Amino acid sequence: MKKRITIAVDGPAASGKSTTARLLAQKLGYLYIDTGAMYRAATLSILNNKINAHDEQAVVKNIEDCQISIKLAEDGQHTYLNNNDVTHLIRTPQINREISVISSYAGVREILVKQQQALAVQGGVIMDGRDIGTVVLPHAKLKVFMIASLEERAKRRLKEFAAQGIKETIESLKSKIQRRDEFDASRSQAPLKKAEDARELDTSKLTIEQQVDLIYNWAKEIIYAE
Repeated sequence: MKKRITIAVDGPAASGKSTTARLLAQKLGYLYIDTGAMYRAATLSILNNKINAHDEQAVVKNIEDCQISIKLAEDGQHTYLNNNDVTHLIRTPQINREISVISSYAGVREILVKQQQALAVQGGVIMDGRDIGTVVLPHAKLKVFMIASLEERAKRRLKEFAAQGIKETIESLKSKIQRRDEFDASRSQAPLKKAEDARELDTSKLTIEQQVDLIYNWAKEIIYAE
């Protein structure tokens, strides 16, 4: 497939976006960009510098002064904060608690969205997040909005935390995910919502391989139709 398109994958927390998008990128030979990791790195910077997450002006000033970048390695995307690899430091409950507030600020989103758009200019990119199809890549050739039941998403997050040695309960995770859904969908800046031309994909009863295959076939349809 010589033609290279841009693919936007959106959806709520633990809907399977990142894993599916990463594997799809490998199958298509595309660049995968995990935008959530960039917001997580921004949140880590705020926590490291002991800045009040609810002080919007201080948060934006901090993000302006720090360098957030992503680099591809053999084992996937690595996220850097001020040239330090923070890939394994940004997947913690503490980051999860604060990221929605940090990512809701217009100034923070403006800084990171510009970086994300610059990465996608040449095409051959798969980007996932919560506002990719509506804000970051509104002209993406393929937009996918992934959903899953609250129960299934909590199970996925529980498994993720268990692998990191972090103890959580399924009920606690369901409550936290539900609160984040409500916050993300109601924020004034780039709220979580399905783009009008996005294809919805319910992953509740699908394996990762099935999810990847479905989107891969959608991508082929678009590529060969043009």
